[in-house]
Amino acid sequence: MFGNKKKSAGIRQARFATLVAHDVHLTGNLAFSEGLRLDGHVHGNISGKPGSETLLVLSDRGSVNGNVHGYDVIINGKIIGDVFAEHFVELQANAHVTGNIDYQRLRMDAGATVDGKLTRREGASTSAAFADPVADADA
Repeated sequence: MFGNKKKSAGIRQARFATLVAHDVHLTGNLAFSEGLRLDGHVHGNISGKPGSETLLVLSDRGSVNGNVHGYDVIINGKIIGDVFAEHFVELQANAHVTGNIDYQRLRMDAGATVDGKLTRREGASTSAAFADPVADADA
């Protein structure tokens, strides 16, 4: 009964094409496709490829100072900025988000904190909130 827990219900992407190690510090916007595991630190916006079922996993060692856009987002580290997930957000026990979270489905473990507003969207429609912020910054 208790051991039959589904791991991150609804997440389809299981392959990580990119890993940012814990001792890496990036300044600037970061765009990715497929899966990204972030153990390091990013000072800038992170954006999954629009229209793709991307997966961002922020480990308990990682941090982001900027907005995060993606299809599925799993957070166990620190984000200072807004999170926009087209589909699923999982806030694990060590997650700390200072900013708003926009999602379709949400899972939040005990210990996770959000200093901001949680906004649930209906349906699978994407809005202007999911435009590619990295491309917009380059324009």
